[in-house]
Parts: sequence; structure tokens; C-alpha cells
Amino acid sequence: MLKKILALAVLAASPVIGQEKSFTLNAPDVLADTGFLQHLLPRFSLKTSIRITRTTDAADATFGPEGTPVFKQGDVLWHLNKTDGPYTDAFEEWLLSDVGKRTIEAFVPEDSAAFSADVAVQVVAAAPQFVGDTAMGEDLSLQHCGRCHVVNETNRMKTIGSTPSFGLMRNFPDWHSRFQTFFLLRPHPAFTQITDVTDPFADNLPSPIAPIEVTLDELEAIIAYVATIPPADLGAAIRSQ
Repeated sequence: MLKKILALAVLAASPVIGQEKSFTLNAPDVLADTGFLQHLLPRFSLKTSIRITRTTDAADATFGPEGTPVFKQGDVLWHLNKTDGPYTDAFEEWLLSDVGKRTIEAFVPEDSAAFSADVAVQVVAAAPQFVGDTAMGEDLSLQHCGRCHVVNETNRMKTIGSTPSFGLMRNFPDWHSRFQTFFLLRPHPAFTQITDVTDPFADNLPSPIAPIEVTLDELEAIIAYVATIPPADLGAAIRSQ
């Protein structure tokens, strides 16, 4: 009778053992040696009752260069690469949660870079490249734009004083966009023609002055030349008293 009772007890206990909430994790020594994992993993287990076992072999989850970005160590972005499952899923969700992020950033390493939960990837816009003929661009700028704008010292005394100089406009953060589309900005549409881009002047609305007629290649040359002009020194900002 006693043997039967013990057998039943073993059978009853077996499913409980098999249902232990746990998974294995592989992390490189460069991360483990910081002490970060000793800080992170017990706090996750305390919160969720899911046990994480470290291993150097194939694992259910791995910290490395592939997977979901989860934290930074200085300039190094660490990812979590995992198999699908309720426990590894819970770990990923916790790392990305507010509680997980606070836990990550609460770790203060002694001899390594600080950890951050900000995993946003900053995209740096490439600087525009200007490949036109700058010498031709200078000639065209003086010929067409110099009637109103100061292009350089060559025409400083031959312009309309109320129009901004090229040097001043080089201070605009979007100066290249303005030059690329200048023919759309008033008053230019009234007297500017860009080959194969703008429509001809209407018969009843001829250009009020000698029209500016340039090709896209010539416009590219003008922009390349303007890129060589240093922004005008506008002096120190005015301070309120």
C-alpha cells in the first residue's frame, strides 16, 4: 500500500517539475565581466519568477549583435536574439518596459562604459554633394543673379540694396534647397525660365525684365559655386538687457 502511495506522489509531482519557468541565456564575457548580468537577471527573476540559467553553449536567448535592440553600453548597441516562447518573450518585454529600462540604467559599472536603455538609432543625414562646375557657376551667378544680389566683391556696388547677398543667404540652414527651387520663389517666377522644367511665359504675361534662362546643368553649377562661398559674418547675437 505504501509503495502505491509513493508512486502516486511521484506521478503527481512530475508535471510540476516539468513546468518550471526557466530558460537559458548566452552572453559574451565582455558583457558578463562588467557585472551587469548579476545586476539585471536576479531582478527580472524576482519580478516574474522566471529563472535564467547562464550557459556558454547554444541557448534559448543570446545577448549579441543580432535581434531586438535592448540596451547600450557606451557606443555599443546590444541586442536580444531569442527563440519564441512565453519566458523568453517575457524577458524581452521586460527589458523594453519602463521597469526594465529603469533597472538597466540603475546599474553603475566601476570600470566600463555606462549602460543606457535608449536604443533609438540616430540617422545622420548625409551632407549634400555639389558637383557642378564652380567657375561656370560664378560666371552665371554674376550674369543672372548679380543684377539684384551681391554675389561677391565683383558686383558689390551694382545691386539692389534690399536683396540679400549670397553670403548672407549661405547662413540659412536650407540655403541649398532655396537655390535649387529659387525659380519658384517670388519674384523669380515672373522672369525665370528653367529649360524642360518651367512652363513658357503666358502671351499676356511676358517677363517684366530681361528673362533669366538657365538649364538644370547651369543651375547645378550655380549651386556648386554658392557652396564655396563662406557664410557672411553677421556678428554676435543681440542680447536683451
